[in-house]
Amino acid sequence: MGGLTAVANPVQEIVRTNALLKEADLQMGLAYFWGFEPQKMKLSKQMGVNGAIAPANPNMVGMKDGKAWDYEVLKAIKDGFATEGLKLQVIESPTPLDKAKLGLPGKDEEIEHFITFMKSISKVGVDTVCYNWMPVINWSRTNMEKPSRGGALVSSFNYEEAKNQPLTPYGDFSAETMWKNLDYFLKAVVPEAEKAGIKLALHPDDPPVDKLRGISRIMTSADAFKRMLDIYPSPNNGITMCQGSFATMGEDIPTVVKYFGERDKIFFVHFRDIRGNRLNFEETFYDDGQNDMYKAMKSYYDIGYKGPIRPDHVPTMAGDSNDHQGYSLLGSLHAVGYMQGLMEAIKKSRT
Repeated sequence: MGGLTAVANPVQEIVRTNALLKEADLQMGLAYFWGFEPQKMKLSKQMGVNGAIAPANPNMVGMKDGKAWDYEVLKAIKDGFATEGLKLQVIESPTPLDKAKLGLPGKDEEIEHFITFMKSISKVGVDTVCYNWMPVINWSRTNMEKPSRGGALVSSFNYEEAKNQPLTPYGDFSAETMWKNLDYFLKAVVPEAEKAGIKLALHPDDPPVDKLRGISRIMTSADAFKRMLDIYPSPNNGITMCQGSFATMGEDIPTVVKYFGERDKIFFVHFRDIRGNRLNFEETFYDDGQNDMYKAMKSYYDIGYKGPIRPDHVPTMAGDSNDHQGYSLLGSLHAVGYMQGLMEAIKKSRT
């Protein structure tokens, strides 16, 4: 060849280029549940993570008299991130929905507020909402400072410690009631989500046990999510793929991602790992849990997922505060680096 470099087959090169163009481009962001965090925002940009996930919280922008569904509140939140060079990708923790979840008087007013909220974020330019069907208690742990590798602190859950906790003031709610209320909610809001162009991403129950303090938890398996999606089939009705929650259910992560991803039902991803099962588990560093995180990340590329993804429930590392367990700054840095390494390895393997 006289020292000349061989020229690639042009047809093969076109095929390879087209494949790369179709490849998933995951949009990583960090969560800001306690307001704008200047250091986190600066570090996020330095790491090349330009997305942000935030609640619909008027206090975040100093609007104490504002409502979570007000356009002005939501625009101020988006503008606050934009000023720092970050894009608001997802609203996680939207308007209050406990009455709707429990089927109590006032549920229709909450649903109307949620519909107004969807219209408002559509005008703001945000198209994804992460919500859950866990009233009153939300996510729950029995220990928020369990020592992990090297003395890092993680959260954990032990059902034996939780099962005898007293009922909430709302009393006992059966799974049948919770499904009935979810049916009512979806049939009211999904048509409006379609009109507003909003993707509704339902988060799994965490922990995925049958009942806590008298309130049944129904989003506790992949089959439950299939049932939920069948209540109101729509391109706007989907899921938050929270790996840790599905892992504690005993589900195989790549299998679940493949099933829902091929049906375009994954709208948002929480990337994390655990050790244990639904009755007794703890959070872990991403390289120290029971799941193959390379295969998990690869599964999103295999389905061509292009949506938002964020690190979730990171350990609190030495020198960090445990005030906001699961979202410490140093733990987030480790998680982002680990995720970026997985992403690059997967992309390199395909070139």
